[in-house]
Amino acid sequence: MIQDFLQNDYLQHALYAGLLIGLISPLIGVYLVVRRLSLIADALSHVTLAGVAAGLFIQKKLNLFTEINPIYMGMGFSVMGSLFVDRLRRMYQSYSEIAIPIIMSGGVGLGVVLISASGGFNVNISGYLFGSILAVRTEDLETTLIVTSITLLVLILFRKELFALSFDEENAVLTGVNRSIVHFFFILVVALVIASSIQVVGILLVSSLITIPVATALQHTNSFRQTLIASILYGELSVILGLAAAYHFELASGGAIVLVSIMILLCVFLIKKVVYLTARLQKNRQRINS
Repeated sequence: MIQDFLQNDYLQHALYAGLLIGLISPLIGVYLVVRRLSLIADALSHVTLAGVAAGLFIQKKLNLFTEINPIYMGMGFSVMGSLFVDRLRRMYQSYSEIAIPIIMSGGVGLGVVLISASGGFNVNISGYLFGSILAVRTEDLETTLIVTSITLLVLILFRKELFALSFDEENAVLTGVNRSIVHFFFILVVALVIASSIQVVGILLVSSLITIPVATALQHTNSFRQTLIASILYGELSVILGLAAAYHFELASGGAIVLVSIMILLCVFLIKKVVYLTARLQKNRQRINS
């Protein structure tokens, strides 16, 4: 299996793209989870579905001889959706969470309409929905690399501001942090990460790679830095094992990656429980002996 990944270009592309996605998805996921905005990833992934469907629809209806990558259309829709989410959150300040189901419903509705108008579900759209290790081309890998660079640049430039806004937004604003600018760039990065991740993880599952590694890390970490590092490690491990399982058992890569990440989460739960029970048993023995 390892030899196949080293020799086949399409497997190498999937692996490299997966490692990049395994880096940036949990990285932005930590900030989303801490700020209680993790459901935004779900909303934007469904908007991305509408963009991909629009790209496939335009390509089919216009009978284009040159293939246009629907991912680019998905990125455009995702970016516009992120801006719309931010606008709705400002309009409904007391009920800001209502923006998420509005965007999600609109994205699903538009996506289903465009998919049906372009001939219904087929192999192409299923790859975007659930991920496929065969779908990652050199062009997609280059796009993922660019998105990774942009994401890291934004997170490095605004690391102090994002940290302050994540834990005490009111105090951060009072100390001079421009909340609008920081949130604008951050939500744009989230949109780009989601759109660039769909060929490896799939539109319906991309939010899982953003949140599950973070949920796993939160079980045993004691600081923000530890959570960042552990989340990235869990994300990379999920991608590597998930891609290997997808190739060996001929599964959808997105589903395999998500199932592996959940298994890792359950293992951490189990280890934490065993450690807790062992420590409690030792305390009881010490009390009896004393």
